[in-house]
This record gives sequence, C-alpha cells and structure tokens, in this order.
Amino acid sequence: MGRRINLGLIGAGRIGRLHAGHLAYRVPGANLLAISDIAVEAAQECAGRLGVPIAVQEHRAILENDDIEAVIICSSTDTHAQLIEEAAAAGKHIFCEKPIDLDLARIDRALQAVEKAAVKLQIGFNRRFDPNFKRIREMVAAGQIGQPHILRITSRDPAPPPISYVKVSGGIFLDMAIHDFDMARYIIGSEVEEVFVAGGVMVDPAIGQAGDIDTAITTLKFANGTLGTIDNSRQAVYGYDQRVEVFGSKGMVTTANNTPDRTVYCDARGVHSALPLYFFIERYTDSYIAEMQAFIQCIREDTPPPVTGVDGRIPVQIGYAATRSYAEHRPVRLEEIG
Repeated sequence: MGRRINLGLIGAGRIGRLHAGHLAYRVPGANLLAISDIAVEAAQECAGRLGVPIAVQEHRAILENDDIEAVIICSSTDTHAQLIEEAAAAGKHIFCEKPIDLDLARIDRALQAVEKAAVKLQIGFNRRFDPNFKRIREMVAAGQIGQPHILRITSRDPAPPPISYVKVSGGIFLDMAIHDFDMARYIIGSEVEEVFVAGGVMVDPAIGQAGDIDTAITTLKFANGTLGTIDNSRQAVYGYDQRVEVFGSKGMVTTANNTPDRTVYCDARGVHSALPLYFFIERYTDSYIAEMQAFIQCIREDTPPPVTGVDGRIPVQIGYAATRSYAEHRPVRLEEIG
C-alpha cells in the first residue's frame, strides 16, 4: 500500500467537509492530521466528528507543522493564490480547489512560487476523474472515434445559488462553466483557440441585476480543428444535468446522466425512470475520492500531478474570453487574454 501521507486541510466549509470525510475514511494512504478554518468552531466540529487530532483557526499552524507533508486548500477563492504561495514557501505539496484565483497575474505568481519551491500542485477539477468522462477521454485518445469533429457538453445546475454568492462568484463563466472549459480541453486533448458566447437571463432577473447571466451557449474552436459547444443553465428543474458527446470520423461516444437507479417502469400512462442525481456532491462522489487518491499517489511515487497548475490557469483564461465575447458580441481568441 505504501507510506501514509500526513495532510492538513485549510477551510472547513461545504467542500472542505466533503474532502475531510473522504480523507479520513475513504482514501487509502491519507492521514488527515489537522483542520483549520477562520471560524474555528467549524474546524473543531469537523475535526471532532472525524477524529482528526488538531483543529485550529490559524492556517499557519498547519504550514509550520513539520509532520504535515501536504495541504488541501478548500478556503474561499480569494485566498487560494496566497495560500498556495505560503504553502510552497513552507515546502508543502498542495491540492487546491478551483479556481486558483480570478486574476491571471496572481495565478502566475502562485505558479512561479510552486516551481521555485519544487513542490507538487494539483487543482481540483474533479470531473476528470468521473468514470464516465474518463472513459470518453480514453476512447478519444485511443482513436476509437477517429478524428473528433464535434464536442457537446451539457452542464445545468438544479437550482441557482444565492444572489449573495452570484455577486462574488466571478460570473457564470469563471464559477460554473470553468469546469466545462477544463472538461473540453481534457476530453479533446487539444487547446481552445477561440470562444464565442450567446447568453441571457432566463432563470432569475435578480441574477441579471447582480451583473451576471444564468443561461449560456459557448462555442469553442480547438487547435486540432474540433468544434465544441457547451450549454449552461443555472436551473434544470429535473435535477443535475451532466452529459457529454463526442462525434468523430469513425463514430460517436456519449454518456448520459447518473441516476439513483437504472430501473424503467412502464404502464398505461407512459415510461418512467428516475430523475438525475440532484446535486454535485451526490453526482461526483466517486470523482472526489479518485482525485484525492491521485494526489496521494503522485506524492508517494514522486510523479507529476494529473491536473497541474497550468491546467488550473487555462480555464480561467477561457472564462475571461467567454466573458469578453458575451460583452462584445464577437468571437474572442485566447491570445487576446493575458
């Protein structure tokens, strides 16, 4: 099984609690030693529930702990880049939730700090580790559908987030669609060169009043010639809608939504089956565990992390291209963005 990796987790909010539970019970080789949160009660509750020995308010206590080899950053987005720099300076390997930052210059400084310190940095694009999407990537990479011609990604949330969150999220392209931009690069194995967006406010006028949109169709042009479309909505009344299709010269591969069961019931009124799993935590449980297993493995085997800092930067760049495309009603090339 190999040696255990001692970890500290920074940020005991929703995603932090999710990762903490997995690290404590479901990721072989992980040894969660400490949890910190600016609301120390949250750290204490999470640590007490999971049997983690250290719960502190100040994250520096984790960075200064010589027994801790790596940190898991799950704090608010505006703290990610600074925490990456501090963790790198402390010689800790780093897993950081997306995005690294909403400012490309700050991302670059964080990545430079990681390179200088020669530590590992893995970004939390968990959907790469979903068994369905991973299988599609493998088939595309193996040439089973030939040359990819069209990529289609559907990504729709079951309900919009609170308006207070929308106001600080960075907008739909940097908050929600950023996962889909990463998936597009991952599945096709080629870089996005141009972005064009059509969008609007169709779910909640308050989202528009907050300066954002809630519905978008993004067209992508890849360096290898593939064309892609991503459709996003903040509200799908039937559940969390996550589908992918790749069409190519030799065929097509697609994956449908995950549901609680695969049974189909037929009666005089129609054909009935279960709705999609309702929220991201249920839909992507396996992928969250798998990404942590990959992080532990890359430390233990001294191999590059499967989702690098550069992988974390490029979707932010695409997100800004999409934002500009919507604002200026034109295609935007990525080379226009810093």
